[in-house]
Amino acid sequence: MNGGRRHASGQNHACRPNHEIRHTAILSRMVRLLLFLLAGALAARPDVAPQPVPVTYEAFALRFGILPAFPVSGLVAGADQSRTIDVPVMVWLLKGSNGRRVLIDSGFYRQKFVDRWKVREFRTPAAASEAAGVKPDAVTDVIISHVHWDHVDGVDLFPNATVWIQRDEYRYYTGEAWHARNTHGGVDEEDMQALLKINMQGRVRFVDGDDQEIIPGIRCYTGGKHTWASQYVSVKLTAGTAIFASDNVYLYENLEKHVPIAQTLDAESNLKAQDRIKALASDPRLIVPGHDPAVFTRFPSTGDGQVAIR
Repeated sequence: MNGGRRHASGQNHACRPNHEIRHTAILSRMVRLLLFLLAGALAARPDVAPQPVPVTYEAFALRFGILPAFPVSGLVAGADQSRTIDVPVMVWLLKGSNGRRVLIDSGFYRQKFVDRWKVREFRTPAAASEAAGVKPDAVTDVIISHVHWDHVDGVDLFPNATVWIQRDEYRYYTGEAWHARNTHGGVDEEDMQALLKINMQGRVRFVDGDDQEIIPGIRCYTGGKHTWASQYVSVKLTAGTAIFASDNVYLYENLEKHVPIAQTLDAESNLKAQDRIKALASDPRLIVPGHDPAVFTRFPSTGDGQVAIR
């Protein structure tokens, strides 16, 4: 009898593990199924997906010379012809959180312009950029607002940069603008040859019209007909959206008095561009005109002839 009991007890122990194994296997399958369903649900939720980090820029105005005693009537339509100011010539440097190093306009450097305009405190735009911490060959992009000599002459100083320009501006001033004497004022033949050469190197990129994002955080807008197809630029800063108007707005006075620039193909178009610039900027103080000496007093200095736009 003792042997029978031992045998029965042995059967009992033999059955129990099989039952537990089946139970464990079922639980394991259920857990795996739940984990699979949970993973699918989380993947489908858009708020769980990683969000791209917005690109922002540090921005600087870099003065590379001064045109002395320039008539204000050449900048502000209808201004008193006896008024003069010392006009800064400048480019604008953008340092992006994405590693891009962008110049808005390229200034000028050829000696004929320095001599003709008796430029004071001159340094090349490349030297101004290097003083701000970006060597010429490290500039990734140059955005040309328009092809007047004081904004495009330095385009060949930045050998690795992609050059952005409105397609219509490029086509007109490398083409039919030269078919008559009075349709290319302020545009230099040598500058256009340099631009053609850069295009042949494969470094020109065309902006096709208004409101185009060309680089993350940077957009181009068609301007107020300062030239055939001038443009201005909006940039995402940590402080908000800044507008670099270039010659679409020469001075703060143009904005404050709502007066067109003196040199435009269409004064009404220029005023409309000014109104739009005001609407696009997140704060009026973040509108940067093309040639106002007050830029270098309204913004904090970061070195000789340079200020931070913030």
